[in-house]
Amino acid sequence: MKKFVGAIDQGTTSTRFIVFDEAGRIVASAQQEHAQIYPQPGWVEHSPQEILRNTDNVIAEALVSGKLTARDIACVGITNQRETTVLWDRASGEPLHNALVWQDTRVDPLVQYFSAQGGKDRFRARTGLPLASYFSGLKLRWLLDNVPGARTKAEAGDLCFGTIDAWLMQHLTHGTHITDVTNASRTQLMNLESLQWDDELLQTFRIPASVLPRIASSSEVYGEIAHGPLKGVPIAGILGDQQAALVGQTCFAPGEAKNTYGTGCFLLMNTGNRPVVSAAGLVTTVAYQFGTAPACYALEGSIAISGALVQWLRDNLGLIRSSNEIEALAASVADNGDVYVVPAFSGLYAPHWKEHARGVITGLTRYATKAHIARAALEATAYQTREVLAAMEQDSRIRLSELRVDGGMVVNELLMQFQADILDVAVVRPRVTETTALGAAYAAGLATGFWKDSDHLKRNWGVDRTWKPAMPKERRGQLYASWQKAVARSLNWID
Repeated sequence: MKKFVGAIDQGTTSTRFIVFDEAGRIVASAQQEHAQIYPQPGWVEHSPQEILRNTDNVIAEALVSGKLTARDIACVGITNQRETTVLWDRASGEPLHNALVWQDTRVDPLVQYFSAQGGKDRFRARTGLPLASYFSGLKLRWLLDNVPGARTKAEAGDLCFGTIDAWLMQHLTHGTHITDVTNASRTQLMNLESLQWDDELLQTFRIPASVLPRIASSSEVYGEIAHGPLKGVPIAGILGDQQAALVGQTCFAPGEAKNTYGTGCFLLMNTGNRPVVSAAGLVTTVAYQFGTAPACYALEGSIAISGALVQWLRDNLGLIRSSNEIEALAASVADNGDVYVVPAFSGLYAPHWKEHARGVITGLTRYATKAHIARAALEATAYQTREVLAAMEQDSRIRLSELRVDGGMVVNELLMQFQADILDVAVVRPRVTETTALGAAYAAGLATGFWKDSDHLKRNWGVDRTWKPAMPKERRGQLYASWQKAVARSLNWID
């Protein structure tokens, strides 16, 4: 009897392999960072080959640390940074260019071009998404237009496109070109109703259908790993990272929501088996599809910069030496000193969708110190989450009673308490906070019978800590009003 399920968690800054037991507990893990490449302001790239090497390395390292072999692993799931775009040669498997990361803004001229013909929301009813630099379809269009020979090769059927899940599948299985519905829903090329590539969108964006992977469910056996220490183990789950966290938090009922605090911040609410088109600036996305069951959908608010702001304070400004120093520095002052940081480094995502916004620090006086800036940086994540949650409650007409949280920043107790205060909602951290990887493991385990059903998964979920709001209503209103003024200062920086 195989006792464990593995999950490849390929994120924006690192790749991890985590092994879980039947109770959802971590029994082994390994992690490796990869380079962030910035060729020009607003451009963000990753090396696809480095990501493959790191994936192989963390699988081997985790198995060694846990004294495990392929005989112990029932199956593997994949979860991945979404929208990040790779284009590679079908025969050789070599990428034609670095991956264009979801944060990359080089396609802004294409966004403006297509928006001018029918508005930013011209494809929202069909795809759930506004026109924005965030999504994969226009990144693929840029590669086809700007990499020498790419369009000719694509039209001849010699190239493959994929988000990182498809790139990993190609490598791990030696040739399976496949993606799941959650990742496909982030390309702006898939029809939300049919769950298939949309011919009219492909024609509009000038995307040859031959480059696209087959769309599959989030939980089925896609193939077996073809090399390395897990050779022969089936890959049976694929979920975009935020959808994986929703599954890992067992938000299976309409109205249940989670917020993941990572490089960016992503709040998703399950809306059931019908897509809900947002009127408040959110996106509609596929939450998951388990095998042949109907797909479940979600409303999502995407915040581009949260944990990445802490990294920026560390790497670009040198205010801290390591990311875990931010809490103590921020806690050394009683409040933010009327300092606000709006981290619109790639424009503002939900619910504003303002690509011409840029980051600002406002309210500075001689009184302000690096501690106030550090505190303002943490609070920026909480304010942005409040904006998204307000939009979500407006669209769904559901008032949340609690917010389930996960991701690297939830160990920051100062942030979690401020989040509860500014939302006026309880914030709940589960016992297992690696919910993204856990969700991918759950998808794979359901496909192979390792876990029986969603009720089995719900029994694994438990509370580690709850933060309850303690801020006076008047103070909450004052702080949020000042945040809104700061956001207004960030707008229209780019002409």
